[in-house]
Amino acid sequence: MTPESVLTFGRQALELMLMVAAPVLLVALAVGLFVSVFQALTQINEGTLSFLPKMVSIVVTLMLVGPWMLSLLVDYLQRVLAGIPAAIRGQ
Repeated sequence: MTPESVLTFGRQALELMLMVAAPVLLVALAVGLFVSVFQALTQINEGTLSFLPKMVSIVVTLMLVGPWMLSLLVDYLQRVLAGIPAAIRGQ
């Protein structure tokens, strides 16, 4: 296994991690920002107020984007497992 192939596997894994995590993180960021602006406008200083909307939005996002995320992860795992014999042979 060459250093280039190790770096390729690592780069692909990091890119996949970003692609899979991005929808959930962006939705949580947007909902958190919206709730923070709402709290600032209404002067409600409740720390637990942002928890429920974030959790609901994350669950809805996972229900909507979950199959796509799972298919990406399964495809990557299949590519990695299929590449193991070639990596062991050194090709």
